[in-house]
Amino acid sequence: MIEFKNVTKVYEDGTEAIKGIDLTIPEGKLVALIGPSGCGKTTTMKMINKLITPSSGSIFINGKDISNQDEVELRRNIGYVIQRIGLLPHMTIEDNISLIPKLKGWKKDQYENRVDELLNLVGLEPHIFRKRYPLELSGGQQQRVGVIRALAAEPPIILMDEPFSALDPISREQLQDELKGIQNTIHKTIIFVTHDIDEALKIADEIAVMKDGKIEQIATPNELLSAPANDFVRSFIGEERLKGQKSRICVSDIMENNTNYILYNETEYEIIPYDASISDAAHLLVTSDKPYLLVIRNEKSIGSVTRTGVLRAVASEGRKEAQSTS
Repeated sequence: MIEFKNVTKVYEDGTEAIKGIDLTIPEGKLVALIGPSGCGKTTTMKMINKLITPSSGSIFINGKDISNQDEVELRRNIGYVIQRIGLLPHMTIEDNISLIPKLKGWKKDQYENRVDELLNLVGLEPHIFRKRYPLELSGGQQQRVGVIRALAAEPPIILMDEPFSALDPISREQLQDELKGIQNTIHKTIIFVTHDIDEALKIADEIAVMKDGKIEQIATPNELLSAPANDFVRSFIGEERLKGQKSRICVSDIMENNTNYILYNETEYEIIPYDASISDAAHLLVTSDKPYLLVIRNEKSIGSVTRTGVLRAVASEGRKEAQSTS
């Protein structure tokens, strides 16, 4: 868990980038920081790995104040993915991915197996790609390698600074889907900076909307759409998205209350938040190949949904959409 307690950042020229924020990022969740340019989202993220030092306040990781930690050791335990990808052009893909594991003293067979595992995770065949150089890959392939390089040493925290914004729309959507699939498997704590509200709504467990160095609202995607905190959040989301939310079916709308059987058969279910969309549920059922989803609210099970129930809901949403456009 990451906690910001009354954190500020004032630069030497007097610019107040961060104005006393309090923020809790739960362990194992993907939290998106979003807002207009200059709102402080990237500054907030960079304070987590001490690339930027707060002017006041404290940041804790699992209860430990990071101001007391060695910054090199801290960064080796935090994955980092940037917009410009940042692969070292003179090193092979294998060497780029295994760089941090080598620095942490992993044995050769350990990091070689890890390279193959991660390349397979994003659909890049190891025997084809491990000996290639970054410039021999497409932009989308390079960014896939950038993402898995951040995972290589199995860090508990990953920072992602607008990692997909420079890609074409098709590659961007594919990587968003892959990131969701990866996160459903590894459950890392991910802080994802983006300026794209649709991207945040698609991939995040929670979204922190920022303005002028402050957090205007932090909520799940569906909570944000159903109850924007103020006019700024409403305008940032956009009226069309808010109108679309009114007709959306959520997981809680179709869940069944009996969870006893599922709880005794852990291999048959995945977990999903109560306010997740039906499309999220369908995606999780397909990628996990499980027959049930256990519905969670405030970290407690409140019900379940089945593959059949989700398929019916998807069909219902499709009919409503077709009627609204006809």
